[in-house]
Amino acid sequence: MSKTDPAAPPRRGARAAFIDLRPLTTSPAFARLWIGSTLAGLGGQLTVVAVMLHVFELTQSTFAVSMIAVAGLLPMVAAGLYGGMLADAFDRRTVALLAAVVTFVSTALLAVLAWTGLETVAWLFALSVVNSAANSIVMATKSAITPRLIPRDLLPAAAALQGVTVGVMVMAGPALAGVLVAVAGYAWTYSLDVLLMTSLFLGLWSLPKLRPEGEIVRPGLESFRDGVRFLRRAPNIRLQYILDILAMTFGQPVALFPAIGAVLLGGGAITTGILTAAVAAGAFFSSLFSGPIGRVRRQGLGIERAIQAYGLSIGLFGLVLLAATLGWLRPALVDETHAAVALIALAAVVLAVSGAADNVSAIYRSTMMQAAVPDAMRGRLQGIFIVVVAGGPRVGALYAGTLATLAALWVPPLFGGILILALVGTLVRFSPRFRQYDALDPRP
Repeated sequence: MSKTDPAAPPRRGARAAFIDLRPLTTSPAFARLWIGSTLAGLGGQLTVVAVMLHVFELTQSTFAVSMIAVAGLLPMVAAGLYGGMLADAFDRRTVALLAAVVTFVSTALLAVLAWTGLETVAWLFALSVVNSAANSIVMATKSAITPRLIPRDLLPAAAALQGVTVGVMVMAGPALAGVLVAVAGYAWTYSLDVLLMTSLFLGLWSLPKLRPEGEIVRPGLESFRDGVRFLRRAPNIRLQYILDILAMTFGQPVALFPAIGAVLLGGGAITTGILTAAVAAGAFFSSLFSGPIGRVRRQGLGIERAIQAYGLSIGLFGLVLLAATLGWLRPALVDETHAAVALIALAAVVLAVSGAADNVSAIYRSTMMQAAVPDAMRGRLQGIFIVVVAGGPRVGALYAGTLATLAALWVPPLFGGILILALVGTLVRFSPRFRQYDALDPRP
Protein backbone atom coordinates (compact mmCIF):
# COMPACT_ATOMS: atom_id res chain seq x y z
CA MET A 1 0.00 0.00 0.00
CA SER A 2 1.31 3.47 -0.79
CA LYS A 3 0.42 7.07 -0.32
CA THR A 4 -1.54 7.00 -3.59
CA ASP A 5 -4.08 4.51 -2.27
CA PRO A 6 -7.67 5.63 -1.64
CA ALA A 7 -8.28 7.38 1.64
CA ALA A 8 -9.61 5.39 4.55
CA PRO A 9 -13.22 6.14 5.55
CA PRO A 10 -13.47 9.00 8.07
CA ARG A 11 -14.35 8.41 11.72
CA ARG A 12 -17.40 10.05 13.21
CA GLY A 13 -18.90 10.71 16.64
CA ALA A 14 -17.10 10.62 19.97
CA ARG A 15 -14.45 8.23 18.65
CA ALA A 16 -13.07 11.01 16.45
CA ALA A 17 -11.56 12.71 19.54
CA PHE A 18 -9.42 9.69 20.45
CA ILE A 19 -6.36 8.24 18.79
CA ASP A 20 -7.04 6.96 15.29
CA LEU A 21 -6.33 3.23 15.21
CA ARG A 22 -7.15 2.78 11.53
CA PRO A 23 -3.48 2.34 10.52
CA LEU A 24 -3.51 -0.86 12.61
CA THR A 25 -6.73 -2.17 11.06
CA THR A 26 -6.10 -0.94 7.51
CA SER A 27 -2.62 -2.42 7.17
CA PRO A 28 -1.77 -5.68 8.98
CA ALA A 29 1.87 -5.18 7.92
CA PHE A 30 1.98 -1.78 9.64
CA ALA A 31 0.27 -3.27 12.73
CA ARG A 32 2.89 -6.01 13.04
CA LEU A 33 5.71 -3.53 12.52
CA TRP A 34 4.28 -1.11 15.11
CA ILE A 35 3.77 -3.81 17.74
CA GLY A 36 7.25 -5.18 17.13
CA SER A 37 8.81 -1.72 17.24
CA THR A 38 7.01 -0.85 20.49
CA LEU A 39 8.12 -4.02 22.28
CA ALA A 40 11.66 -3.77 20.92
CA GLY A 41 11.79 -0.07 21.87
CA LEU A 42 10.78 -0.92 25.43
CA GLY A 43 13.49 -3.57 25.54
CA GLY A 44 16.00 -1.07 24.16
CA GLN A 45 15.22 1.31 27.00
CA LEU A 46 15.88 -1.52 29.47
CA THR A 47 19.36 -1.97 28.02
CA VAL A 48 20.14 1.76 27.82
CA VAL A 49 19.34 2.26 31.51
CA ALA A 50 20.92 -1.03 32.57
CA VAL A 51 24.19 -0.16 30.82
CA MET A 52 24.30 3.22 32.58
CA LEU A 53 23.73 1.55 35.96
CA HIS A 54 26.25 -1.16 35.09
CA VAL A 55 28.98 1.34 34.15
CA PHE A 56 28.35 3.32 37.33
CA GLU A 57 28.58 0.16 39.42
CA LEU A 58 31.91 -0.75 37.84
CA THR A 59 33.43 2.76 37.90
CA GLN A 60 31.52 4.74 40.56
CA SER A 61 31.88 7.66 38.12
CA THR A 62 29.02 9.81 36.80
CA PHE A 63 31.46 11.17 34.20
CA ALA A 64 31.95 7.66 32.82
CA VAL A 65 28.16 7.26 32.59
CA SER A 66 27.78 10.55 30.73
CA MET A 67 30.49 9.51 28.26
CA ILE A 68 28.34 6.60 27.04
CA ALA A 69 26.13 9.02 25.11
CA VAL A 70 29.10 11.08 23.95
CA ALA A 71 30.94 8.01 22.66
CA GLY A 72 27.92 6.90 20.66
CA LEU A 73 27.07 10.28 19.11
CA LEU A 74 29.34 10.33 16.05
CA PRO A 75 28.84 6.63 15.16
CA MET A 76 25.07 7.08 15.51
CA VAL A 77 25.06 10.15 13.25
CA ALA A 78 27.32 8.49 10.66
CA ALA A 79 25.27 5.29 10.68
CA GLY A 80 22.02 7.23 10.39
CA LEU A 81 23.29 9.18 7.38
CA TYR A 82 24.68 6.08 5.66
CA GLY A 83 21.65 4.01 6.64
CA GLY A 84 19.40 6.57 4.97
CA MET A 85 21.45 6.22 1.78
CA LEU A 86 21.13 2.42 1.98
CA ALA A 87 17.37 2.73 2.45
CA ASP A 88 17.18 4.82 -0.73
CA ALA A 89 19.23 2.34 -2.77
CA PHE A 90 18.21 -1.17 -1.70
CA ASP A 91 15.23 -3.17 -0.48
CA ARG A 92 14.27 -1.43 2.76
CA ARG A 93 13.04 -4.61 4.39
CA THR A 94 16.48 -6.18 3.92
CA VAL A 95 18.32 -3.07 5.16
CA ALA A 96 16.18 -2.90 8.30
CA LEU A 97 16.53 -6.63 8.98
CA LEU A 98 20.32 -6.57 8.67
CA ALA A 99 20.58 -3.55 10.99
CA ALA A 100 18.22 -5.25 13.46
CA VAL A 101 20.45 -8.34 13.41
CA VAL A 102 23.42 -6.18 14.48
CA THR A 103 21.35 -4.69 17.30
CA PHE A 104 20.21 -8.16 18.38
CA VAL A 105 23.74 -9.59 18.39
CA SER A 106 25.19 -6.66 20.34
CA THR A 107 22.48 -7.00 23.01
CA ALA A 108 22.89 -10.78 23.13
CA LEU A 109 26.63 -10.30 23.72
CA LEU A 110 25.85 -7.98 26.62
CA ALA A 111 23.68 -10.72 28.12
CA VAL A 112 26.37 -13.38 27.59
CA LEU A 113 29.04 -11.22 29.21
CA ALA A 114 26.77 -10.50 32.17
CA TRP A 115 25.86 -14.17 32.65
CA THR A 116 29.52 -15.24 32.52
CA GLY A 117 30.78 -12.38 34.70
CA LEU A 118 33.19 -11.19 31.98
CA GLU A 119 31.70 -7.74 31.48
CA THR A 120 34.10 -4.79 31.47
CA VAL A 121 33.63 -1.06 31.00
CA ALA A 122 35.29 -1.28 27.57
CA TRP A 123 32.85 -3.98 26.43
CA LEU A 124 29.86 -2.05 27.74
CA PHE A 125 30.98 1.07 25.86
CA ALA A 126 31.78 -0.76 22.64
CA LEU A 127 28.54 -2.72 22.48
CA SER A 128 26.48 0.35 23.40
CA VAL A 129 28.06 2.27 20.50
CA VAL A 130 27.34 -0.58 18.07
CA ASN A 131 23.78 -0.85 19.38
CA SER A 132 22.99 2.85 18.98
CA ALA A 133 24.54 2.98 15.50
CA ALA A 134 22.54 0.00 14.25
CA ASN A 135 19.38 1.40 15.82
CA SER A 136 19.79 4.66 13.91
CA ILE A 137 19.81 2.68 10.64
CA VAL A 138 16.66 0.84 11.69
CA MET A 139 14.92 4.13 12.54
CA ALA A 140 15.86 5.81 9.26
CA THR A 141 14.67 2.82 7.27
CA LYS A 142 11.40 2.31 9.16
CA SER A 143 10.48 5.95 8.62
CA ALA A 144 10.91 5.46 4.87
CA ILE A 145 8.85 2.25 5.00
CA THR A 146 5.74 3.61 6.75
CA PRO A 147 4.29 5.68 3.84
CA ARG A 148 4.41 2.54 1.66
CA LEU A 149 2.19 0.61 4.07
CA ILE A 150 -0.74 2.97 4.73
CA PRO A 151 -2.78 5.63 2.85
CA ARG A 152 -1.40 9.17 3.00
CA ASP A 153 -4.37 10.48 5.01
CA LEU A 154 -3.50 8.03 7.82
CA LEU A 155 0.11 9.23 8.20
CA PRO A 156 -0.82 11.60 11.10
CA ALA A 157 -2.48 8.68 12.89
CA ALA A 158 0.62 6.54 12.34
CA ALA A 159 2.78 9.32 13.79
CA ALA A 160 0.45 9.55 16.81
CA LEU A 161 0.86 5.81 17.37
CA GLN A 162 4.62 6.40 17.32
CA GLY A 163 4.02 8.96 20.08
CA VAL A 164 2.36 6.22 22.13
CA THR A 165 5.41 4.02 21.53
CA VAL A 166 7.79 6.73 22.71
CA GLY A 167 5.60 7.50 25.73
CA VAL A 168 5.55 3.85 26.79
CA MET A 169 9.31 3.56 26.27
CA VAL A 170 10.19 6.65 28.30
CA MET A 171 7.61 6.20 31.07
CA ALA A 172 7.88 2.46 31.62
CA GLY A 173 11.38 1.59 30.36
CA PRO A 174 13.62 3.35 32.91
CA ALA A 175 11.43 2.40 35.88
CA LEU A 176 11.19 -1.23 34.78
CA ALA A 177 14.94 -1.36 34.15
CA GLY A 178 15.67 -0.06 37.64
CA VAL A 179 13.40 -2.66 39.21
CA LEU A 180 14.78 -5.53 37.11
CA VAL A 181 18.40 -4.63 37.82
CA ALA A 182 17.67 -4.37 41.54
CA VAL A 183 15.63 -7.58 41.75
CA ALA A 184 17.01 -9.88 39.03
CA GLY A 185 20.35 -8.39 37.98
CA TYR A 186 21.94 -7.19 34.76
CA ALA A 187 21.99 -10.54 32.97
CA TRP A 188 18.22 -11.02 33.20
CA THR A 189 17.62 -7.40 32.15
CA TYR A 190 19.73 -7.74 29.00
CA SER A 191 18.15 -11.13 28.30
CA LEU A 192 14.66 -9.65 28.45
CA ASP A 193 15.70 -7.09 25.83
CA VAL A 194 16.94 -9.94 23.63
CA LEU A 195 13.54 -11.62 23.98
CA LEU A 196 11.60 -8.44 23.22
CA MET A 197 13.85 -7.75 20.22
CA THR A 198 12.51 -10.86 18.48
CA SER A 199 9.16 -9.09 18.06
CA LEU A 200 10.82 -6.53 15.75
CA PHE A 201 12.13 -9.37 13.56
CA LEU A 202 8.60 -10.72 13.23
CA GLY A 203 7.34 -7.30 12.16
CA LEU A 204 10.13 -6.77 9.64
CA TRP A 205 10.23 -10.33 8.30
CA SER A 206 6.53 -10.24 7.37
CA LEU A 207 6.95 -7.11 5.22
CA PRO A 208 6.95 -7.36 1.43
CA LYS A 209 10.01 -6.30 -0.54
CA LEU A 210 10.14 -2.49 -0.55
CA ARG A 211 12.59 -1.12 -3.09
CA PRO A 212 12.69 2.68 -3.42
CA GLU A 213 10.42 4.17 -6.08
CA GLY A 214 12.12 6.59 -8.48
CA GLU A 215 15.73 7.30 -9.39
CA ILE A 216 18.16 5.29 -7.30
CA VAL A 217 21.59 6.69 -6.38
CA ARG A 218 24.29 4.36 -5.06
CA PRO A 219 25.28 5.02 -1.43
CA GLY A 220 28.21 7.37 -1.14
CA LEU A 221 29.20 10.99 -1.26
CA GLU A 222 27.12 11.75 -4.37
CA SER A 223 24.03 10.23 -2.73
CA PHE A 224 24.56 12.44 0.32
CA ARG A 225 25.02 15.51 -1.86
CA ASP A 226 21.85 14.61 -3.71
CA GLY A 227 19.97 14.63 -0.41
CA VAL A 228 21.45 17.98 0.61
CA ARG A 229 20.55 19.48 -2.79
CA PHE A 230 16.98 18.30 -2.36
CA LEU A 231 16.83 19.85 1.11
CA ARG A 232 17.94 23.18 -0.35
CA ARG A 233 14.99 23.01 -2.76
CA ALA A 234 12.54 21.99 -0.02
CA PRO A 235 11.84 25.11 2.09
CA ASN A 236 9.05 23.53 4.14
CA ILE A 237 11.13 20.51 5.17
CA ARG A 238 14.18 22.68 5.78
CA LEU A 239 12.28 25.10 8.00
CA GLN A 240 10.78 22.35 10.14
CA TYR A 241 14.31 21.06 10.77
CA ILE A 242 15.42 24.55 11.82
CA LEU A 243 12.41 25.03 14.10
CA ASP A 244 13.05 21.67 15.75
CA ILE A 245 16.71 22.55 16.35
CA LEU A 246 15.64 25.83 17.99
CA ALA A 247 13.16 24.06 20.27
CA MET A 248 15.66 21.41 21.32
CA THR A 249 18.49 23.88 21.82
CA PHE A 250 16.67 26.45 23.94
CA GLY A 251 13.90 24.28 25.41
CA GLN A 252 15.67 21.23 26.86
CA PRO A 253 15.86 21.64 30.66
CA VAL A 254 16.28 17.89 31.34
CA ALA A 255 19.95 18.33 32.25
CA LEU A 256 18.85 20.63 35.10
CA PHE A 257 16.44 18.15 36.71
CA PRO A 258 18.96 16.52 39.11
CA ALA A 259 20.08 19.92 40.45
CA ILE A 260 16.48 21.12 40.68
CA GLY A 261 15.58 18.09 42.78
CA ALA A 262 18.68 18.39 44.92
CA VAL A 263 18.87 22.10 45.78
CA LEU A 264 15.82 24.03 44.53
CA LEU A 265 12.60 22.02 44.81
CA GLY A 266 13.86 19.19 47.01
CA GLY A 267 12.93 15.54 46.76
CA GLY A 268 16.19 14.47 45.14
CA ALA A 269 15.95 11.61 42.66
CA ILE A 270 12.20 11.29 43.17
CA THR A 271 11.64 14.84 41.93
CA THR A 272 13.96 14.17 38.99
CA GLY A 273 11.89 11.12 38.11
CA ILE A 274 8.59 13.00 38.42
CA LEU A 275 9.73 15.82 36.16
CA THR A 276 11.11 13.39 33.58
CA ALA A 277 7.97 11.25 33.61
CA ALA A 278 5.75 14.34 33.28
CA VAL A 279 7.22 15.14 29.86
CA ALA A 280 6.65 11.57 28.66
CA ALA A 281 3.14 11.50 30.12
CA GLY A 282 2.23 14.65 28.21
CA ALA A 283 3.42 13.07 24.96
CA PHE A 284 1.58 9.83 25.70
CA PHE A 285 -1.78 11.40 26.52
CA SER A 286 -1.60 13.87 23.63
CA SER A 287 -1.31 10.82 21.36
CA LEU A 288 -4.30 9.17 23.03
CA PHE A 289 -6.41 12.24 22.23
CA SER A 290 -4.86 12.94 18.83
CA GLY A 291 -7.95 12.27 16.71
CA PRO A 292 -8.50 15.90 15.67
CA ILE A 293 -4.85 16.29 14.61
CA GLY A 294 -5.36 14.08 11.58
CA ARG A 295 -8.05 16.42 10.24
CA VAL A 296 -5.79 19.50 10.19
CA ARG A 297 -4.73 20.50 6.67
CA ARG A 298 -2.47 23.47 7.54
CA GLN A 299 0.23 21.33 9.11
CA GLY A 300 2.93 24.00 8.78
CA LEU A 301 0.77 26.32 10.87
CA GLY A 302 0.20 23.42 13.25
CA ILE A 303 3.96 22.98 13.70
CA GLU A 304 4.37 26.70 14.39
CA ARG A 305 1.60 26.77 17.00
CA ALA A 306 2.77 23.55 18.66
CA ILE A 307 6.37 24.76 19.01
CA GLN A 308 5.16 28.12 20.32
CA ALA A 309 3.07 26.26 22.90
CA TYR A 310 6.20 24.29 23.74
CA GLY A 311 8.22 27.47 24.20
CA LEU A 312 5.48 28.99 26.36
CA SER A 313 5.34 25.94 28.63
CA ILE A 314 9.15 25.88 28.99
CA GLY A 315 9.05 29.58 29.89
CA LEU A 316 6.38 28.86 32.51
CA PHE A 317 8.60 26.12 33.91
CA GLY A 318 11.30 28.78 34.29
CA LEU A 319 8.81 30.99 36.18
CA VAL A 320 8.06 28.10 38.56
CA LEU A 321 11.79 27.80 39.25
CA LEU A 322 12.05 31.56 39.71
CA ALA A 323 9.21 31.41 42.25
CA ALA A 324 11.13 28.71 44.12
CA THR A 325 14.28 30.85 44.04
CA LEU A 326 12.34 33.75 45.55
CA GLY A 327 10.96 31.46 48.26
CA TRP A 328 7.32 31.44 47.09
CA LEU A 329 5.44 28.25 48.07
CA ARG A 330 8.78 26.78 49.15
CA PRO A 331 9.57 25.46 52.63
CA ALA A 332 12.56 26.86 54.46
CA LEU A 333 14.40 23.55 54.14
CA VAL A 334 14.56 21.56 50.91
CA ASP A 335 16.58 18.36 50.55
CA GLU A 336 15.99 14.74 49.59
CA THR A 337 13.36 14.31 52.31
CA HIS A 338 11.84 17.82 52.32
CA ALA A 339 10.30 19.08 49.08
CA ALA A 340 8.28 21.99 47.72
CA VAL A 341 5.34 19.76 46.80
CA ALA A 342 3.12 22.51 45.33
CA LEU A 343 5.89 23.80 43.08
CA ILE A 344 6.83 20.29 42.00
CA ALA A 345 3.20 19.73 41.01
CA LEU A 346 3.12 22.99 39.03
CA ALA A 347 6.41 22.13 37.35
CA ALA A 348 5.10 18.68 36.40
CA VAL A 349 1.94 20.19 34.86
CA VAL A 350 3.78 22.67 32.64
CA LEU A 351 6.32 20.03 31.64
CA ALA A 352 3.47 17.68 30.71
CA VAL A 353 2.12 20.46 28.48
CA SER A 354 5.57 20.80 26.91
CA GLY A 355 5.66 17.06 26.21
CA ALA A 356 2.20 17.21 24.64
CA ALA A 357 3.11 20.22 22.47
CA ASP A 358 6.37 18.59 21.36
CA ASN A 359 4.50 15.42 20.42
CA VAL A 360 1.91 17.33 18.39
CA SER A 361 4.73 19.10 16.56
CA ALA A 362 6.42 15.72 15.95
CA ILE A 363 3.21 14.29 14.47
CA TYR A 364 2.92 17.15 11.99
CA ARG A 365 6.65 17.12 11.17
CA SER A 366 6.69 13.37 10.58
CA THR A 367 3.56 13.55 8.43
CA MET A 368 4.94 16.41 6.34
CA MET A 369 8.23 14.65 5.74
CA GLN A 370 6.64 11.33 4.82
CA ALA A 371 3.96 12.85 2.57
CA ALA A 372 5.89 15.64 0.83
CA VAL A 373 9.29 13.97 0.29
CA PRO A 374 9.57 11.64 -2.75
CA ASP A 375 9.94 7.97 -1.89
CA ALA A 376 13.45 7.73 -3.37
CA MET A 377 14.64 10.52 -1.03
CA ARG A 378 12.92 9.58 2.26
CA GLY A 379 15.74 7.52 3.72
CA ARG A 380 18.37 10.23 3.22
CA LEU A 381 16.11 12.96 4.62
CA GLN A 382 15.41 10.82 7.67
CA GLY A 383 19.16 10.25 8.03
CA ILE A 384 19.73 14.01 8.03
CA PHE A 385 16.94 14.37 10.58
CA ILE A 386 18.76 11.92 12.86
CA VAL A 387 21.62 14.43 12.94
CA VAL A 388 19.10 17.04 14.13
CA VAL A 389 17.58 14.72 16.74
CA ALA A 390 20.97 13.52 18.00
CA GLY A 391 22.67 16.91 18.08
CA GLY A 392 19.89 19.21 19.24
CA PRO A 393 19.37 17.84 22.78
CA ARG A 394 23.13 17.73 23.40
CA VAL A 395 23.52 21.37 22.36
CA GLY A 396 20.49 22.10 24.54
CA ALA A 397 22.13 20.41 27.52
CA LEU A 398 25.23 22.53 26.96
CA TYR A 399 23.13 25.72 26.79
CA ALA A 400 21.14 24.88 29.90
CA GLY A 401 24.12 23.71 31.94
CA THR A 402 26.34 26.64 31.03
CA LEU A 403 23.72 29.32 31.60
CA ALA A 404 22.55 27.75 34.87
CA THR A 405 26.15 27.66 36.10
CA LEU A 406 26.76 31.29 35.17
CA ALA A 407 23.38 32.59 36.40
CA ALA A 408 20.69 30.46 38.07
CA LEU A 409 18.60 27.35 37.44
CA TRP A 410 15.54 29.35 36.36
CA VAL A 411 17.39 31.38 33.71
CA PRO A 412 17.82 28.78 30.90
CA PRO A 413 14.15 27.69 30.68
CA LEU A 414 12.70 31.18 31.11
CA PHE A 415 14.92 32.87 28.53
CA GLY A 416 14.89 29.77 26.34
CA GLY A 417 11.10 29.84 26.21
CA ILE A 418 11.11 33.52 25.28
CA LEU A 419 13.69 32.89 22.55
CA ILE A 420 11.64 30.03 21.10
CA LEU A 421 8.52 32.20 20.91
CA ALA A 422 10.38 35.08 19.28
CA LEU A 423 12.50 33.10 16.82
CA VAL A 424 9.74 30.75 15.67
CA GLY A 425 7.35 33.63 15.02
CA THR A 426 10.01 35.57 13.11
CA LEU A 427 11.22 32.68 10.95
CA VAL A 428 7.73 31.54 9.98
CA ARG A 429 6.65 35.10 9.24
CA PHE A 430 9.36 35.31 6.58
CA SER A 431 8.34 31.91 5.17
CA PRO A 432 4.64 32.32 4.28
CA ARG A 433 4.64 29.09 2.25
CA PHE A 434 5.22 27.17 5.45
CA ARG A 435 1.99 28.45 7.00
CA GLN A 436 0.18 27.75 3.73
CA TYR A 437 1.35 24.13 3.54
CA ASP A 438 -1.70 21.99 2.68
CA ALA A 439 -1.81 18.31 3.67
CA LEU A 440 -4.04 17.63 0.66
CA ASP A 441 -1.40 19.07 -1.67
CA PRO A 442 1.91 18.29 0.11
CA ARG A 443 4.91 20.15 -1.24
CA PRO A 444 8.37 19.97 0.32
